[in-house]
Amino acid sequence: MICLRCGYCCHVSLVVIVDDPDKGISKDNLIAVNLLEEGPCKHLSGDISGQFSCAIHGKAWYKKTPCFQHGQIEVNPDCECRMGRYVLDHNIDTSHWHRKE
Repeated sequence: MICLRCGYCCHVSLVVIVDDPDKGISKDNLIAVNLLEEGPCKHLSGDISGQFSCAIHGKAWYKKTPCFQHGQIEVNPDCECRMGRYVLDHNIDTSHWHRKE
């Protein structure tokens, strides 16, 4: 799946993330986060839908994370993310997608 960097998954999902990127993947460094209640993933950068980026994508262990494994039922891995395409095509208001203080 090709991520369109809309930010949807990183703002509203219930996921397990690596807490401290410097420690990598270990049992005591994984936390469950309800992003809808707690705000966007702390590794997410940017504030414009379609231009978000992730601070841990370049880590050697990233391919072992639930985020990397995230996908959709697709014909091939070169398919665009359907949710991302919807968010971008319909100009979904993302102004409420912010970390709660």
